[in-house]
Formats: sequence, structure tokens, C-alpha cells
Amino acid sequence: MSSQSPPAPRRLAARALETTPENPWPVRLLSSKITEYVSRMSPLWVEGQVVQLNRRPGASLAFITLRDPAADMSLPVAVDARVVGALPAPLEEGSHVVVHARPTFWPKRGTLQLQADDIRPVGVGELLARIEQLKRVLAAEGLFDAGRKRPLPFLPGRVGLVCGRESKAEHDVVVNAHARWPALRFEIREVAVQGARAVTEVCAALAELDADPAVEVIVLARGGGSVEDLLPFSNEALVRAVAACRTPVVSAIGHETDTPLVDLVADHRASTPTDAAKRIVPDVAEQRRGVLQSRQRIRAAVAGRVAAEQRGLDAVRSRPVLAEPTTLVTRRAEEVARLTAGARRAFTWRTERAGAELDALHGRLVALSPAATLARGYAVLRTPERVVRSADEVAVGDRLEALLAGGRLDVDVVGSHPGGPAGTRGGPSSG
Repeated sequence: MSSQSPPAPRRLAARALETTPENPWPVRLLSSKITEYVSRMSPLWVEGQVVQLNRRPGASLAFITLRDPAADMSLPVAVDARVVGALPAPLEEGSHVVVHARPTFWPKRGTLQLQADDIRPVGVGELLARIEQLKRVLAAEGLFDAGRKRPLPFLPGRVGLVCGRESKAEHDVVVNAHARWPALRFEIREVAVQGARAVTEVCAALAELDADPAVEVIVLARGGGSVEDLLPFSNEALVRAVAACRTPVVSAIGHETDTPLVDLVADHRASTPTDAAKRIVPDVAEQRRGVLQSRQRIRAAVAGRVAAEQRGLDAVRSRPVLAEPTTLVTRRAEEVARLTAGARRAFTWRTERAGAELDALHGRLVALSPAATLARGYAVLRTPERVVRSADEVAVGDRLEALLAGGRLDVDVVGSHPGGPAGTRGGPSSG
């Protein structure tokens, strides 16, 4: 029998991008590559919030889950138990810490974790200083300006409520709002309002309620708490989520000593959840009293106006002109008769006087008339062009016309004697 040589080993791709379905990397090679890459990373400081702490008595290592306070991301951290025990205050879930660690990859489990050698809790003073810095940045962007705040509707049909699970804040808002306006409806989202998941869950609830067109107001409620408990409501991601809402937001965190940044960016700030209930809906009993008072004022105003008009009407009716309506006509008729009589007298007097003046003028006119002179036997001699006034104006042989009181004569000039009567001869004219 001829012996067969073993198959030659498969040559693996040198780089990840050179792998193919026919020539893939085995899991061990990929794990070793990841381990090699992660091991080249330098130790670093990372900040987060402790959401899980596993510390067994007698164990040399303690295990922590470190979560980002503004996003749904976390990493496991392994730390020497002596480091945890040396902390000035016990490490608890919800603590805000800064960890110095090196990333490590465990090939057998295919997991990445941080190997920590130092843990430092972040003090309240430092957190407040960061909040003040964030407050200045957001104020410079105009997120706290009064001009961008929207008014609340007078009577919303549906109110969105973001609160803790089975919290007293929810009870205060719902019970007091229904006591003021029983027909009000709520869309309630119960979420974590403190701890590592608070920012993520509150932001998601706000986005869901803001997208609902039936929700006209959103109330963000919490029943107070310590400074550490209220840190999520000063988180930048949550503050910007409130600022981005198109629906008016009422902040009812219920903390008078410190003001979370959500209170500054919200459209309205309520001191407590109960105060928020008073702000979002009117009091039905108070509104009924207001309507009743308004109706009484309207009724009194109408009655007063009617009474005033009645008094004015009575005053007008009591005047003599309305008591005896014919008085005005009678007085006017008497005045018209008096004026008519006066006009007749004036017209008669004027006519008589004008007639007398006319007679006088007529007499003077008759006395001065040439016809009267002719009637006394005089005659008027004239040429075709003019009246003859002097003998020098005619010559012998001229033919003249003599106007008499009783007709005309044609005369011929037979002689002329200046300074004396002229001699004429004539006969009757046909005219």
C-alpha cells in the first residue's frame, strides 16, 4: 500500500478584511486579535454611576457595573476588594464615581471589562459645580429665556404625567387635578426618577407623550429628595429633551432649596406636584362661582340700564309738548297766521305806496312829454337826419317834416331868416 501524506494546513488570512467564506478566521484567532488590540490600550479615568455592586465576603475582587448617567450603556468593572474597602464612605448603588482602570478582554467568555485599581467618589460640591457650568452654557444658548416659554392651555383635554412608579407625586397630581376638574384625563408614564436609569426612561417618556397629539400639557413630577437624588433632573440630556418638547412642560420636582436645571428650561415651574395640579386645570367650583358672579353683574347692569332708560322716557313723556301734542302745532299755526297777516299788511302798504309813486311819476312824465307841447299847438321840424333847432341849420329849398299833435306835414323852406322865424310852405303828408 502506498502511504498518503497529510493535507497541508490551511493558510489563514493575515488581516480581517482578507477573510472570505472559504477562508474564515477561527474564533480563537479573532479572540487573540481582540485581546492583543485591547491590551495595547492605556489605563484611563472613566466616570459613571454604580448600578450594581457585587462584593462577597472574603473575596479578593469586587465586581461593579458602571453605567453612563445619560445613556443606556454600561461596562463591568473588576476592582480589588481592598480598594473598595479603603473608600472614605461605603460604595453604594447609585453612587457617582470616577474609576481608574485598564480595559481587558477575556477570550474564553468573549467579554470586555475594566480592571480598576482606584475608585474616587464624585462629591456633591463637584457635581454642583458641574451643574453651574452647564447652567451657564445652556443660558448662553437661550434655553432659559422667557420668550421661548409657552403658555398653558386654559382647559386641556388630556394631560401627560411622567412620575415615579406608585409615587406620592402621581397621587398628588391626579387627585388634586380631578378634584378641581373631574373630567380631566391623564396619560401616565411611570419611570425611574432617580438612579442610573432615570435620565433614559424620563427622556423616552417625554418623547412618547410629546408625539401624542391628544396630550396638551406634560407634567414632570417628583416629590422632592436629596441633592444626589435630583441629579438626573440637571442632566444635560434630560434638560435638552425638555427644551425640545413641542408640548408645554410643567416641572414639579418639589425641591425648594435647590433648583434643578429642568425647572429653568420648563415652560412653567410648580413648587410641588399639588401646585402643578392647580396650574394645569382651573377649579370647577371657582369657575362656577365666577360664572354666577358674572351673571349677577350682567343682570344688575342690564336692570340698571333699563331703569335709567325708563327714567329718561318718563322725563320725556312728562314734558308739555308730549302731554299736549297739539300745543306745538297750535303755537306754530298762530305764528304762521301772525307772520301771514304781517306779510299782507307789508305787501299792501308797499303796493299802495308804489302806486302813488307811479301816479306821481306819470304826472311828471305827462307834463314833460313832447306830446303835451305839441298839443298846445307847437310843431317839431326835422330833416331825415335830425331835428331842426335853428334856422341856420336849413337852406331855402330844403324839404322838412313837421310833426304836429294831430299828424305830420311836409314843408318846403322858401326863405331863411336867422334869428327869426323861418318861412315855410307845405301841404298835408300822407303819413
